[in-house]
Formats: sequence, C-alpha cells, structure tokens
Amino acid sequence: MKIIGRLYLALTGWTIIDKEIPKIDRAILIFAPHTSNWDFMTMIMAKFAWGFKVRFLGKHSLFKWPFGWFFKALGGMPVVRHENHNVVGQVVELIDATEHIYLALAPEGTRSYTPFWKTGFYHIAERTNLPILMFYLDCKTRTIGFGEVFDVTGDVEVDMKKIADFYADKVGYNPEQTSIIQTKDNYKRSKNDQTN
Repeated sequence: MKIIGRLYLALTGWTIIDKEIPKIDRAILIFAPHTSNWDFMTMIMAKFAWGFKVRFLGKHSLFKWPFGWFFKALGGMPVVRHENHNVVGQVVELIDATEHIYLALAPEGTRSYTPFWKTGFYHIAERTNLPILMFYLDCKTRTIGFGEVFDVTGDVEVDMKKIADFYADKVGYNPEQTSIIQTKDNYKRSKNDQTN
C-alpha cells in the first residue's frame, strides 16, 4: 500500500514534505482545508505513502454489508451521528479503549463553506489528554505535510487562533469553499459586534 500511495501521489502531481512522523503513541490529527471529495482520497493515499496507521470516523451505516469491510480496512471507526447521540462521548470511549491510535478528523465537518469550525476535535483532545497534530494539503504548491504537535491549553479561542495561523496560507481544491477557522462562539460575537 505504501508503493500504491506514493505512485498515486506522484502521478497526480503531489509531493509529500519529507518529515519524520512524530514518535507518539496517540494523537488527534486534524486535516484541512476540506473543500472537496478529493481531499479524502488524497489524504488516504498520503497515509499509505507514509505508512501511517490512521483511524477516521464514519457514519455507522457505512460499516454495514456489503462495503463495511472496506471502510474498516481503510481505518474507519463507526459512530452514530443522530442528534440524540453524544458523538464526542462515543469517540472518547473508543479512544480510551485503544492503546495506540492516531484519529484523523476534519473539523470543518463539510466540504462547503461554513463561517466557523466544529470544535468536537478540540473537546475530544481535551477529554482524552491527547495532543493535536495538524495535517494539511496545499493545492497551490501541491504539497502534503504536517505541523507541530501541541497540547491543548484549555482556552479554545487561543488554540484556535494558533491553528488558524498554521492553515492561513494553505489552499484547498475549491478555495471559495474554505471555511473560516474560528469557534461558533467567536463567530456569534463578531456578528453581534457588526449589528451593534
């Protein structure tokens, strides 16, 4: 799979920034910008090329017959996303039961533009005491890489600003659909300031 991943990326013009994956047993991985279905394919191939065992979340219905085995083989973990289910709680339980895990999440939660990021990834990192590792793809330079590993401080606004600074120059497949990296609370505050 490592050969397949590297071949795919080479044929599609992508370059992996050759950094050594941090030697940690468990982490929350966030990847952005998430603006196209191609993001998933590109990052999966990068995962293979790195030889990186990454897990990701998927709707529980994806893991049913006949394709459930495929998503599990890719590293998928099923969660129930109905409104009356605590997704963060489900994920925390899955992580607590796993000794070695890199869990990849897309905080934008959608391929379309949104004025803020979902903060579930942050609360999961906070509740499990796991560090965050920021992955990116940049269509402007056709590169894939990652930033520093950092522990959340407990101040989501401060940490979100740090994340926003990291992704500020990264361009997705569809730049016009890039979401603003801020919390929902910060978005609401800015809206209120504009109306007052």
